Amino acid sequence: MAMKFLDDQVLIHYYLEGDEKAFEVLLLRHKDKIFRSIYHKLRDREIAEDIFQETFVKIIQTLKLGNYNEEGKFLPWAMRIAQNLVIDYFRKQGRMKMINERSAKSDDFNIFSILKMDELNIEQSISKDELESQMIQLIQHLPESQKEIIEKRIFQDLSFKDIAEAENISINTALGRMRYALINLRKLIEKHQLVTDLD
Repeated sequence: MAMKFLDDQVLIHYYLEGDEKAFEVLLLRHKDKIFRSIYHKLRDREIAEDIFQETFVKIIQTLKLGNYNEEGKFLPWAMRIAQNLVIDYFRKQGRMKMINERSAKSDDFNIFSILKMDELNIEQSISKDELESQMIQLIQHLPESQKEIIEKRIFQDLSFKDIAEAENISINTALGRMRYALINLRKLIEKHQLVTDLD
């Protein structure tokens, strides 16, 4: 059987056994989707290409260290690595992602909007960096079904239609879970007294 017909997990197994061609097939299979996800968040092709390369270096390192255990879920795992590298980039650039509840029912919904911090003093910069970390932590406290919706929509850049198909639910159910996720995030924000309006 040609390698291009093998599933991801089999390709990973062959690659770890020393078959470099297996990883090439894996890369060709997923590179467009992973790159689009990175570029969509950065809107800068050169930087997106750098982070894309870094993503696959990290993927290779993790595989060779034997730390990959996401059986059958290579693409979501790779997307999370890319997303974390994008977040790292924003941190280094003094920019961060903030909660934004606009258009939860819209397919162009984005729970994060990027804010520039060029004119902020050090104290404000530290506060925003802490807030970003807290927001990411708050998402982890959501019910699993709601957390999965946010991770698929934001971190994996899937449409609500794709999420509905992946979860085997209706689009309305996916939208409903996102809505409740936002409601719960608002409650968590109020409970922890986080300030998200930093204009």
